Amino acid sequence: MKKKCNAIAKLIYKYVVITIFSFGYAVGISLFLDPNNLAPGGVTGISIILNRLTGLGTGTWVLILNIPILILGLWKFGVRFMVSTTYCTILSSAFMNVISVYPPITQDKMLAALSGAAIVATSMGMIMKVGATTGGIDIVVKTLKRKYPYMKTGKFYLIIDACVVIVSAILFRDIEIALYATIAIITSSFMMDLVLYGRDGAKMIYIISDKADAIAERLLREVGIGVTFVNGQGGFSGVDKKVIICVMRKPLSPKAQEIVKEEDAESFMIVTDATEIFGEGYKSYFSERL
Repeated sequence: MKKKCNAIAKLIYKYVVITIFSFGYAVGISLFLDPNNLAPGGVTGISIILNRLTGLGTGTWVLILNIPILILGLWKFGVRFMVSTTYCTILSSAFMNVISVYPPITQDKMLAALSGAAIVATSMGMIMKVGATTGGIDIVVKTLKRKYPYMKTGKFYLIIDACVVIVSAILFRDIEIALYATIAIITSSFMMDLVLYGRDGAKMIYIISDKADAIAERLLREVGIGVTFVNGQGGFSGVDKKVIICVMRKPLSPKAQEIVKEEDAESFMIVTDATEIFGEGYKSYFSERL
């Protein structure tokens, strides 16, 4: 009984999140990007272009263009996934048409590009985190992710959306609008990865020292990070040495470097960025990747 109640609660939570962020997605499009003629790529960007050419509502075009894509999603991902995605697609399309009657929040194209893209990407990311999408290119991207699982979602959007922006620049013969749309796409790509993957930025340090044991002990005790020893050998001297490898969040890096310098000022140390970390204290490699 408790398990059933938990399942129902999770389902309610999922659809509440989808509803809230479908509205947020529509706000980003209808009050920021669309009224400023910014086609942010994907199905929505194509819909904005078609709206200008035909006069039919952007939300209506989003729904029409999504029909074949939803069929693709049904084939690839099954009924359970597509129920929530279809709900999200219909709801966000309806919200777009309703909200579009209101004046834009800003007519400054730079503000519209940055703010609109941030709202849209955050909304899309939150919807994807509960196992649905806003339809359109989301489904195409999710399909591609099956073939290229280690490529970040935002990168796929960047490639696909760039093609739409190029087409909009050619059709409307307005390079400036296309450049603002590009800013929106880059912002969206960054925010998408931030929402889905978080701030994984960390530092990786390689330390080669005759006092490796003392350094490792202090790193474990004072910084609270794990260390790994790797056996190395000097190419010129032929002398065997321990190499310390450790990964830590960026704020801890200065303290770790200070310890190394205090213990062995003659040590050889390499500090580099680590963009994505899996394992204890970070992300689980075995958790589902979007």
